[in-house]
Amino acid sequence: MKLLLTREALLRPLSTIVGVVERRAKVPILGNVLILADESGIEMVGSDNEVEVSFRSDHPVMVRGSTTVNARKLHDIVRALPEGLECQIEQDENHLLLRAGRSRFSLVTLPAADFPRVPEVEGGIRFELPARSLRRLIERSQFAMAQQDFRYYLNGLLVELAGARLRAVATDGHRLALTEQTLEQEVSSELQQFILPRKGVSEALRLLPDAADVASVIIAASHLALTVGHQRLVSRLVDARYPDYERVLPREARAVLEAPREALRQAFNRIAILSNEKYRGIRLNLADGLLKVSAQNPELEMAEEEMEVSYTGQPLEVGFNVSYLLEALAAMDVETVAIEFTDPNSSCLLRASEGSLDRYVVMPMRL
Repeated sequence: MKLLLTREALLRPLSTIVGVVERRAKVPILGNVLILADESGIEMVGSDNEVEVSFRSDHPVMVRGSTTVNARKLHDIVRALPEGLECQIEQDENHLLLRAGRSRFSLVTLPAADFPRVPEVEGGIRFELPARSLRRLIERSQFAMAQQDFRYYLNGLLVELAGARLRAVATDGHRLALTEQTLEQEVSSELQQFILPRKGVSEALRLLPDAADVASVIIAASHLALTVGHQRLVSRLVDARYPDYERVLPREARAVLEAPREALRQAFNRIAILSNEKYRGIRLNLADGLLKVSAQNPELEMAEEEMEVSYTGQPLEVGFNVSYLLEALAAMDVETVAIEFTDPNSSCLLRASEGSLDRYVVMPMRL
């Protein structure tokens, strides 16, 4: 195998796939990048045996071949080279030789035939949408995923399809995020649910640009494939049933607060400074046209702020973890938000006053 390409042409695919490669892989070859060079171009592949990321380009190949080499070492070497430098890669028995300017590097290789590939995704549900739309759908919901929960299905993101409706749902048991996107075509006549693991979610966000590129998605029984331009991600799906999240959504609002999202977020941020560092609790006191936000910590320090809001309902006092409220507000890309309450012991629902279909549920806490 022999390749000749610029530093930038080499760095881009390596930067795409290096995130999926484990830093301390239990199987040595999973710490490597697979390099395939044939008449159609160059493909680089990284995998942790659950999630696979690949990058294909039609760059000319001098001599065809295939090998695997340590992904992070190769990435760090190429990144450290001066911009615009031409790189020559050549396979020499059990080593990969990289020449660039006056620099020369020799890296140990492992056989390409030993590299485990994730099976090709066939059949299933197929649809396309703007990459920007899919990125925002995931970004606005993924923060509510659980982390290392024994209920392993909560550590992933629920992808739900029904007709032309695409939803992403995440919950850690204390809050829930639901984002929704309408597709141009109907893709499923029945309700279909799939759970994408945390690693698949983070790598999908790395692949998806905030641009007008088209994202192609295929979802089969056990895998999801996402293709954007020259990049492709294939992830195993979590084999489990997601809880019925619809039961968590508050149905009957007895009180509704409406306020500018940014003003509310800034007020919560200020009060959070003197909240309990461990539990992060703040108290909301609501009355006609007025919201009072307060917090107190174990050192008996106290913060309080009042702001005028639109409020309908009986006077209400309720406590929340301010971090959950702030993350929900940060995810919402709207001018005005509405927060619906039932009573002090029930979850609240955050939504846009108009336009967006996204919804966020936060459980109350005792203070």
